[in-house]
Amino acid sequence: MLAFLLSGCGINNIPTYDENVKAAWAQVENQYQRRADLVPNLVETVKGFAKQEKETLTAVIEARSKATSIQVDESILNNPAKLQQFQKAQGELSSALSRLMVVSERYPDLKSNQNFLALQSQLEGTENRIAVARRDFIQSVERYNTEIRTFPGKIWHSMLYSDMERRE
Repeated sequence: MLAFLLSGCGINNIPTYDENVKAAWAQVENQYQRRADLVPNLVETVKGFAKQEKETLTAVIEARSKATSIQVDESILNNPAKLQQFQKAQGELSSALSRLMVVSERYPDLKSNQNFLALQSQLEGTENRIAVARRDFIQSVERYNTEIRTFPGKIWHSMLYSDMERRE
């Protein structure tokens, strides 16, 4: 009977919300990886049409390398500095890709290339999915943090889940 009463008081909310945060983060990671996987083909396609844009192409390659070199696992959720470093690297890749898209406007043959158009469309779709995944992650973190700071979640957190840290 006690277990039944406790389950109605939100005793399981904290672990549930914590799992939601982890699942939302996994989606963010998946979308960033999808974008990183598109970059080599995109760079090669642009390189074929815009050889003189070496600086821009190099910037994209370096930004991708930096973004994918950061080891990301579940522990990043408890390390705000590492999470910020990861997000900064992803932002630099976004910026480099934006510059690459601007450069592509100068090359009519490139803009009409079917492979480039397909890659550009996939990249745009992936950027949208990244935005949605990040929004969902932020909402999950907010819900989790609200639960552990408000009644009765604050009590359950201090009694049963004190090892589960606040998320940033």
